[in-house]
Amino acid sequence: MTETPEDHAQGVEVAVVTGLSGAGRSTAAKCLEDLGWFVVDNLPPELISTMVELGAKAQGAVTKVAVVMDVRSRAFTDDLAAIIRDLDASGYKPRVLFLEATDDVLVRRFEQVRRGHPMQGDGGRLIDGIKAERDLLTPLREDADLVLDTSTLSVHQLRAKIEDAFGTDTATTTKVTVLSFGYKYGIPMDADLVMDVRFLPNPFWIPELKDLTGKDSDVRNYVLTQEGAEEFLDRYHELLRLIGAGYRREGKRYLTLAIGCTGGKHRSVAISEELSRRLADEDRMAVKVVHRDLGRE
Repeated sequence: MTETPEDHAQGVEVAVVTGLSGAGRSTAAKCLEDLGWFVVDNLPPELISTMVELGAKAQGAVTKVAVVMDVRSRAFTDDLAAIIRDLDASGYKPRVLFLEATDDVLVRRFEQVRRGHPMQGDGGRLIDGIKAERDLLTPLREDADLVLDTSTLSVHQLRAKIEDAFGTDTATTTKVTVLSFGYKYGIPMDADLVMDVRFLPNPFWIPELKDLTGKDSDVRNYVLTQEGAEEFLDRYHELLRLIGAGYRREGKRYLTLAIGCTGGKHRSVAISEELSRRLADEDRMAVKVVHRDLGRE
């Protein structure tokens, strides 16, 4: 059976990010990386097809390739337009994202970072470089699949628009790690939030529970039925809903919750297990539980 271009390119998404200097290409590239895209910045146009082909041959290791391009390549527009046509003919169907902003906004951004425009030349004015680039890129803008004007967008608003266009439910999910620990072994250095559950009675002092752990039903039932335990879980769960939504708005995709008790064996383990169970029912949260100090004593 003869392989068609569509068969060859199946499973590989390709995006080309281009536009005016200062319009937000670097932010777009970082956002795409966070969404799981393999991002290559300022690759010479003649190497784009080779890069995409290598991704297609990676046997599923690379499924989304984004190429960020600017005018530092002198034959930029003609070369890039031809490469896009070649990729389309090969079945990859690349999506082109074009970023732009108004002249006054671009001037202000360049002045803030005290950098010259790549097209203003020696002794030229900043505004002249911006105009030359805008004229040069007009054909690409007209053929782009998505044009974003970033003049009035914050970094977070730009990320949100790119996530809407290029993300998936999985890519925009907050990955939550619930980490139990013992204070006597130190607070986890990578924790975003730390919660102390030593306000609950310690099963260590109950002879029949001492040698068990928070993963055992007897310890779990003991901890969760103590006064304040259910109320704590309800309120902390609600707080984490708000925090998780805020993290997504800020473009943060990872959250580590540290739950501590004295030795990291009973209370913190039981509470972490129950909190993980509740968070797992939340939309756009992928949860795992880790018991750092269990078995350490």
